[in-house]
Amino acid sequence: MAEFERYGRDYDITCAASAIEGITLMSRLRSDGRPIAMIVTESELPDMNLLEALATFRSIVPTARRVVGIHWSMFMEHSESLRPALQKGKFDTFLLIPRGPRDEEFHYAITELLSDWGATVAAPEVEVIRIISTELTPLTMSIRDFLDRMGMPYRTHTPESAEGRATAERYAATGAQPAGAPVPEPLVHSLRGDGTDVIAPASVRDVAVLLYGRPSDIDVGTVVDLVVVGAGPAGLAAAVYAASEGLRTVVLESDAVGGQAGTSSMIRNYLGFPRGISGMRLAQRARTQAIRFGARFITGWPVDRLLIEEAMAPYRLITEGGEIAARSVVISTGVAYRRLGVAALEDLVGVGVHYGAAMSAAREMDGQDVFVVGGGNSAGQAAIHLARHARSVTIVVRRPDLSSTMSDYLIGEIAFNPRITVRGTSEVVDGGGAGRLEWIILRDNATGEQQRCAANGLFLLLGASPHCDWLPDAVERDRDGFVLTGRDVPRERWVDDIPPPELATSEPGLFAAGDIRSGSMKRVAAASGEGASVVPLVHRWLANLREAQTS
Repeated sequence: MAEFERYGRDYDITCAASAIEGITLMSRLRSDGRPIAMIVTESELPDMNLLEALATFRSIVPTARRVVGIHWSMFMEHSESLRPALQKGKFDTFLLIPRGPRDEEFHYAITELLSDWGATVAAPEVEVIRIISTELTPLTMSIRDFLDRMGMPYRTHTPESAEGRATAERYAATGAQPAGAPVPEPLVHSLRGDGTDVIAPASVRDVAVLLYGRPSDIDVGTVVDLVVVGAGPAGLAAAVYAASEGLRTVVLESDAVGGQAGTSSMIRNYLGFPRGISGMRLAQRARTQAIRFGARFITGWPVDRLLIEEAMAPYRLITEGGEIAARSVVISTGVAYRRLGVAALEDLVGVGVHYGAAMSAAREMDGQDVFVVGGGNSAGQAAIHLARHARSVTIVVRRPDLSSTMSDYLIGEIAFNPRITVRGTSEVVDGGGAGRLEWIILRDNATGEQQRCAANGLFLLLGASPHCDWLPDAVERDRDGFVLTGRDVPRERWVDDIPPPELATSEPGLFAAGDIRSGSMKRVAAASGEGASVVPLVHRWLANLREAQTS
């Protein structure tokens, strides 16, 4: 396997002459506790049907990435026969076997898959952040999820470990801990070594401040051209295009960059990524792209109020960490998952119950029984990712099946996966446990029958609730709270009986893009398109402002 020699420094590369030999080798490595990152097999095996072998490989090591290498002479024949299996997720990709040592397209695909494995499965080899905590409390889990979504390598240590003791000593040296007081948990240690790098956070925001600062830290002059509120796909696209065209751009994000899309373990239908891309990686690449053009990001600070003081005046965005004045604003705050409304389960959020995919929690589900509530693409992606770790995954939906709410490629992959089942016409009505989730009750809405099920994880992806309570009443919204734009703005708010542009709100200089906009498609690609499309409208508004100020 000369093609893989370059990986020998970081990975142990072992070879097998047949499928049976490979299965034996994998089983032994698995029983020895050795992680397996990738399985590469030729498209023609001497002793077993390829798809049967792949299914066996998956049953032994469900977290490993699976690659099929096809010889050039067989490419047309084998690629056609393998496409249906690829669509169903029976393996991750097929590649032409390299004919020389510098087939960089082949190695680009391999390193992409290894990087994805490292981000979602393996413990990081390096740590930029160190978390000290005795147990996985809701706060600790929230911090871990935030760091995962921000692409920050971290490790969690106990207070008794060498790392825990060193961090506690460093925290004591800051003077924040009274003499003789017990060491608080969790502690978060940013390994940058500047003397202000250990905190005892009371919230995820404290960690965001440690890493990214606060709005008042930005030295951007008196008024910026554009503030983008929300760094999901729409906000990120707006930031990239606005900054690349010379607009002074600031992005305010209340949580982690990426929004709901950032929690997706794998987005397979986004243009230009044939092997798929995780929401976190897509978001971090877009953030890096926007920063390259000069955009400034502040993470962990929701906007509390938007002040519209007078016509043509700058908007003022108020946060607890300071305020920013802007000549224009793009609202791209997206949506939040609806709450389940079961009090007993709300009390267990962070300790078995999670809103969203909660990537960091997936690693804790090894060998457990978990439930995913929701029928959209995000729920399907979460279920497929959880099935790499959990013993069983049950998707719970109120509709009879997934056909009307989920993309066909996900439905096919879910149907093939033996660890995933779909339970239609059902909902979660109760649950509980001693300190963390242990059981839930499902009700069959067709029969009224209730069933108690053992459950170690409950992941709730329950559709969309708008996230724009901070907007003033002057901004028109529909009955569900989504922002109205274009012709949907009430006619009495039109100027000279002409509706606002398609992505403009009822307030001049205030725009909306992505899921927060009434009538939006609720897809990553659609949100990105709206984010890019809003920038010409911002330019036109700024030109009108300049003209009004000089006339």
